[in-house]
Amino acid sequence: MEFFDFGTIFFLIAAVVIFFQLRNVLGRRTGNERPPFDPYTAGRTAKDAPAKTSENVVSLPRGRKTPVEGVEDSYAEIDAFEKPGSELNKGLRAIRDADPTFEPKSFIEGAKMAYEMIVMAYADGDRKTLKNLLSREVFDGFVAAIADRESRSEKVQSSFVGIDKINIVSAEMKGSEAHVTLRVVSELISATRDKAGEVIDGDPETVAEVKDVWTFARDTRSKDPNWKLVATEEEE
Repeated sequence: MEFFDFGTIFFLIAAVVIFFQLRNVLGRRTGNERPPFDPYTAGRTAKDAPAKTSENVVSLPRGRKTPVEGVEDSYAEIDAFEKPGSELNKGLRAIRDADPTFEPKSFIEGAKMAYEMIVMAYADGDRKTLKNLLSREVFDGFVAAIADRESRSEKVQSSFVGIDKINIVSAEMKGSEAHVTLRVVSELISATRDKAGEVIDGDPETVAEVKDVWTFARDTRSKDPNWKLVATEEEE
């Protein structure tokens, strides 16, 4: 029994000593610790992060702030993305000239996020989200369609499955505005129900393939890094 008491006291003292040693080694919070890992911002430095905007705005990822040395080298990523000499390559180069941070691959990744948000916001009738992602003209068209649907007490039940393919099909500068058009092939489960809950369009059990041609634009003179959807077309 005495041995047990002595052993217990010994381990308690050892635990206290270890605790203080760990505290000294690990230290206390100083305010300089790295923030928790965020999968949505991984790989982006503080200087690359866009200015704080509305919570529903999607900033399509942008590249480095300073082009690499040499005129031709500054187009290396574009030339690797699209064969030099093609109309698309020329358009992407023109955008890069106006915005040295523009990178096609990063743009596509951001466009994927924007596409899903817009599709689901339209299905849900979420005007607030749409307003931050669409140009005024496109927003008005979407809202009119939503209002028409609501006037008949119809509801859209949608589930976004994913994007199969997404490609940039054209790029150009229109004055100071950069325009990038993408062809998107996605999979969506969607059904429209009437006031009684009966399915009047689509199928709630079937995955449908959807083909869209969307154009995003951004004024390269603006400090606002966000691109907005300016044109939509459903491909047959």
